[in-house]
Amino acid sequence: MIVPVFNGGRFLELSLDALFNSDHPNFEVIVVDDGSTDDSAEISRRKGATLIGSDRRQSGPAAARNLAAKKANGEILLFVDADVVVKSDTISKAVDAFRRDPKIAAVFGSYDDSPAEKNFLSQYKNLQHHFVHQISNPEASTFWAGLGAVRREVFASIGGFDSEKFAVPSIEDIELGLRLKSAGYRILLDRNIQAKHLKKWTATSLVKTEIFCRAAPWSKLILTSQGMINDMNLKTGDRWSSVFVALSLLILPFVLWKPWLLFVPILNLLAIAILNRKILRFFAARNGMLFALMTFPWLIFYFFYSGVTFVMSWFRYALPRILMFNKGEEINGSGPIH
Repeated sequence: MIVPVFNGGRFLELSLDALFNSDHPNFEVIVVDDGSTDDSAEISRRKGATLIGSDRRQSGPAAARNLAAKKANGEILLFVDADVVVKSDTISKAVDAFRRDPKIAAVFGSYDDSPAEKNFLSQYKNLQHHFVHQISNPEASTFWAGLGAVRREVFASIGGFDSEKFAVPSIEDIELGLRLKSAGYRILLDRNIQAKHLKKWTATSLVKTEIFCRAAPWSKLILTSQGMINDMNLKTGDRWSSVFVALSLLILPFVLWKPWLLFVPILNLLAIAILNRKILRFFAARNGMLFALMTFPWLIFYFFYSGVTFVMSWFRYALPRILMFNKGEEINGSGPIH
């Protein structure tokens, strides 16, 4: 198991305890301390993990994982975030997935449906992640390093995570999955492989992470290389939901002159609710009807910033290529949008 950590002491002890309590008989735990200023290193030593330091302070999780992969002894590299607590059988299930199908190059799971933090945004975001992974295609087109494993020889053959383009936490795992698929390898999403997420989401962290570390670089990745897929967060229903949000916002200013136009946003909201009825039912079943109703504005916001980010990225990267201004650009994960 490979655990990159930067000032994650408040979670790391629980994460390592869970790993060492796994029912799988043979494994090693490598923690890469990426320049932490808290007690992450001390916790790692005390718990019995192999501790290594990153090449430079805050080199990023991609570089940290690559460094640990070079020192790992096992045939399978299982990546676990420092704020993730595995279940006792998580490792065994991951190993069994590789044993059942020798053609599988990588496998990943999801968060469970019982987030540790009880505040609304933490429940909403972590449950949304769980739901999306649980309904997505098992034959995956991407990868997730929060709880994902790769055969060591395959990982080495494609050069690991791209730590130059992704020097900060971003979509380095998604990009790795793209290269795996492009090289002809199979990636499995095993819904039975689950773990608990300890992160506490706030409005600030959600906006910063979701827009600048996920939506923006993922939009660029789609537009500059892989093209659109119909899976995970990019299903047809999600795209139409973004379109309906955009149409509603475009119509609203005209309502002042033509009040009857208000029916258009209302119908659009109804359409969004219908398109997302499964996740709304899931929210209601998990935390009650009131919780599900409270998530709806956040789903609208999600489709809004996802759509706006994609359109902005299209003008930045796709349109110039269409107009023959350039031949495309490389992906750069060192900042929000490049």
